[in-house]
Amino acid sequence: MIAAGSSVEPFWVLYGIHVNDHVFEVLETLRIGNLSKSDIVNVADVGDPYAKDPIRHSALKPANMKPFNAEISPALLCESFITPKNRFQFEGLDLDVTATQYAASIPIWKAVDRRGDVILAYEMNGVPIPPDHGYPIRVVVPGVAGARNVKWLGKIVVSEKESTSHWQQNDYKGFSPSIDYDNVDFSKAPSIQELPVISAICKPLEGEVVKVENGYINLKGYAWSGGGQQIIRVDLTLDEGKTWHIASLDAQDTALPPQHWAWTLWSAKLPVAPEFKEVEIWCKAVDSCYNTQPERFENIWNFRGVLSNAYHRVKIKLNQ
Repeated sequence: MIAAGSSVEPFWVLYGIHVNDHVFEVLETLRIGNLSKSDIVNVADVGDPYAKDPIRHSALKPANMKPFNAEISPALLCESFITPKNRFQFEGLDLDVTATQYAASIPIWKAVDRRGDVILAYEMNGVPIPPDHGYPIRVVVPGVAGARNVKWLGKIVVSEKESTSHWQQNDYKGFSPSIDYDNVDFSKAPSIQELPVISAICKPLEGEVVKVENGYINLKGYAWSGGGQQIIRVDLTLDEGKTWHIASLDAQDTALPPQHWAWTLWSAKLPVAPEFKEVEIWCKAVDSCYNTQPERFENIWNFRGVLSNAYHRVKIKLNQ
């Protein structure tokens, strides 16, 4: 509706999902007629809004090209511990098509407490921070949701209230599984700040055929917890929780909670029964406050899709 009364093109071309077949099928059911060329008064010439995007590293696996959204492959994630290369409001210099700036808030105690470790970053890995990561300045708020780590920083406001931006008030919030778009009241839910404990299996990958060597398979992955809490244990099972194995914590920062901001890399060598042809690996982590991950997503599901930290599960086939 933000395009009501004007051209929809500036909004439409921003998201690649709009050119998928299923979107056109839905639109076709809503067609009320065709726009004649003689009726066109003013059409926005938007061109390609992503034409000046920077060149990205070839190791990235794009989930979407326009706008660009990508991740590092799981295999590379667990190879290096250090990445190769009352409120504070932060406003970025990036604008959406309504000329609204991205903005977010953190509590003032987090910003001013010397244990909060909040920084304004202008370099990354010893060089000026790249455009994709927020050049010329990005606020880095460790232990807190990435949505509060505003890129392309243009302004910092000390305020008694949270930012009124859409992204603070109506986006990154968690809700009961019974809440949906028809009955949600965004004002009743606090914005997400610190995140819950998570873990992931990076090797092997889903569906991979894994060689069993001397009755064992090798696993690798990572774990992390928000609020500066440290990972103290990673548990793994091949039999749906009947038997659990404890992973080795191979790479971990020496900082103590509540200033333990980095992830933990883990590995494990698990025994496999000779009759098994395939298994499903379950993984869960425990942090220094003894928070752990729930078993299933069903009971923590929310219509925003956030804070989904149930066990990571990977099904593999075994080459015995």
